[in-house]
Amino acid sequence: MTPSARPPRADLVLPCLDEAEALPWVLARVPSGWRAIVVDNGSTDGSADIARSLGATVVHEARRGFGAACHAGLLAARAEFVCFCDCDASMDPALLAPMAERVATGEADLLLGRRRPRARGVWPAHARAGNIALARMLRRRTGLRLHDLGPMRVARREALLGLELTDRRSGYPLQMVVRAADAGWRVAETDVPYLPRSGKSKVTGTWRGTWNAVRDMRRVLAEPPVARGTRTEGISA
Repeated sequence: MTPSARPPRADLVLPCLDEAEALPWVLARVPSGWRAIVVDNGSTDGSADIARSLGATVVHEARRGFGAACHAGLLAARAEFVCFCDCDASMDPALLAPMAERVATGEADLLLGRRRPRARGVWPAHARAGNIALARMLRRRTGLRLHDLGPMRVARREALLGLELTDRRSGYPLQMVVRAADAGWRVAETDVPYLPRSGKSKVTGTWRGTWNAVRDMRRVLAEPPVARGTRTEGISA
């Protein structure tokens, strides 16, 4: 595990579907003292066994969907802080340590990683276009001036549970941001390198997958606003 400058204790949720190739690198980059929760979402390549052999806590989620896997990990978490990261080696889990520090010191209640591609082709044009469109819709809906709705993020566990997230598909990350904004959370983003992923994306690897994700997220944006201040339990002053 990568040493860090005494970050807050956190549980790291890693939704996983056939990521056997990426798991060794990903788990080796988890900050020291943190618990990695690999949520197996129906892998057929031995991902769960590999994760377990490398010291991760493995949770099985039978219901397919990115949101289903993420929420199962959140429910299994016990630390004060919970982090989320893709399990495909496209982002470095070690970067979550300073992000958790910023949440712990009150700089933000929800801190997101803004993906910055480090190689040509890392972020397909259709996926980038969909992300830009969603960021604009999010701004109209909430006023948040975010540039990316990527999966790397940090928040307090109890506060996240208080958001009562219901989406179990691709809209889960967006619903988290929307409900956090409705609750008056301080939502911020920080640049993180976006690396070539291992294997093909299950969501944005195709135009169809991207469209399905955008459709899920549009449904989230159509939800009525939650009254500001009703979901802030667990957020520090």
